[in-house]
Amino acid sequence: MKHLLLVVGLGLSLTSLSGFATPSYKVTVNGMVCSFCAQGIEKKMKALSETKDVYVGLKNRLVVVEVKEGLTLSQDVIRKIIKDAGYEVKSIEVSEHPIEHIKSGADK
Repeated sequence: MKHLLLVVGLGLSLTSLSGFATPSYKVTVNGMVCSFCAQGIEKKMKALSETKDVYVGLKNRLVVVEVKEGLTLSQDVIRKIIKDAGYEVKSIEVSEHPIEHIKSGADK
């Protein structure tokens, strides 16, 4: 019985650790209309040491920045990079989901 409780306790603790997912920032951007625009923003976001991955969707004017585990990224930094590239940030939303989940459209 003690072993069963130990196994259940360990399972629950591992499950709770997965709840601390790294955030993704979903940024809606005005003015981003071509693949050149997307490449420029993607390159600048990927250059940040905090960035794990970046996705740029031209159709929905969306930039998603996934942060490396254990790190944080300021929304002000994201705004500055996009503004300095010549675009307007309409909104920033924090998501618990990774980029692949957001790209699939399952994050809606």
